[in-house]
Amino acid sequence: MPRSFNTLEQWLAWFETLHPKKIDFGLDRIRAVLDALSLSKPPYPVVTVGGTNGKGSCVALLQSIYRAAGYRVGAFTSPHLLRFNERIRLDGREASDAELMDLFERIERALGAVTLSYFESSAVAAMLYFADQRVDVGILEVGMGGRLDAVNVYDADAALIVSIDLEHQEWLGPDREAIGREKAGIMRPARPVVVADRQPPRSLIETAEQTGALLQLIGRDFDCDPDGPDAFVYRSARGTRRLPRPRFGGSEQLGNAAACVRVVECLDDRVPVDETAARRGLLEARVPGRFERHVIDAVEWIFDVAHNPAAAARLHASLDTLPAATRTVAVFGAMADKEIAAVLRPFAATVEKWFVASLDSERAAGAETLRGLMTSLGASRVETYPNVAAACAAARADTTAGERVLVFGSFYVVGPALAALEIYSALSA
Repeated sequence: MPRSFNTLEQWLAWFETLHPKKIDFGLDRIRAVLDALSLSKPPYPVVTVGGTNGKGSCVALLQSIYRAAGYRVGAFTSPHLLRFNERIRLDGREASDAELMDLFERIERALGAVTLSYFESSAVAAMLYFADQRVDVGILEVGMGGRLDAVNVYDADAALIVSIDLEHQEWLGPDREAIGREKAGIMRPARPVVVADRQPPRSLIETAEQTGALLQLIGRDFDCDPDGPDAFVYRSARGTRRLPRPRFGGSEQLGNAAACVRVVECLDDRVPVDETAARRGLLEARVPGRFERHVIDAVEWIFDVAHNPAAAARLHASLDTLPAATRTVAVFGAMADKEIAAVLRPFAATVEKWFVASLDSERAAGAETLRGLMTSLGASRVETYPNVAAACAAARADTTAGERVLVFGSFYVVGPALAALEIYSALSA
């Protein structure tokens, strides 16, 4: 009998337990459900965005550029900071609870004997929503991998691979070559794939050659250079342009922005974008939790979802570009399956005090476990708290003007921290 729940939370809880495995790579089940929904082929151009770090930023940039050009744009991302609704957006507006509940009810009716994981059900909901809303372009963020990831069920008109770094080795392979091969699975014959990694693994290039994808490499087919604090120079076969820097994130956003501009150029015959729209889109793009800076009571707070070694290294490099604070403390929490020591190591010598939070996830590392790890890395002042809100309150009480609070380690840290400090801002039109 079809289910009918009264709240979005009830639907999400059901999908959490529907499939016996939380992670189950493969496209057959999601393909069967899309066939039942008459969505085996997307009725809109699709851009898939894969890689290790920078995917959410690139989705935000592409969404903003196409919106500035007057297109109706659907965007799917994961995970979310605070609300599931963040994952599915139309023209920057989050799908409402009522819209999502209707989508899930229709998906449930189409399941038959098939079961979907939480991530798969959210991806199908996005695809269905974008078809309902008759979007002009859909931007789909790849989840953990690529080749067998749910969004790869669609043959993308263009793919963007932002970066390849070590992550989820138990699923994707032991090194960058193996991970690169999995990420490269989103490539398609005779369709552009833009790569923003300046040192891509050989497996990525080999897969492009074997697939017949139209490979576009940063540093070879397009490139960028900083040009003052507010601009960068972009170069491709189409010429050289001076474009505005994105207003969020750190220095890594230059390469991300250049890659997004190249994607737009590659799809110009399907969804053309003029220079004015490209510039406006780069300026207006926004994504929370990527080197996001606020001043609260004369104390600078920096929020970043960095949760793997490469992202942590980039966060540390971005901090080095800022004027020195008189003192730096950190609010931190992490998932147990991450390389936590490697994430923490760059900050061991600069963070004077740690406020470690227990996180609202069964995958989270325990606060006491994190305390022991920090102590082994040389941290002498570590306090633990039952949740992120309590850790933020303690950090706020402990700091004074001119000091800095760094909040990082997980989406499960940054989202609740922004909410606890009453500075969370939902993505909206």
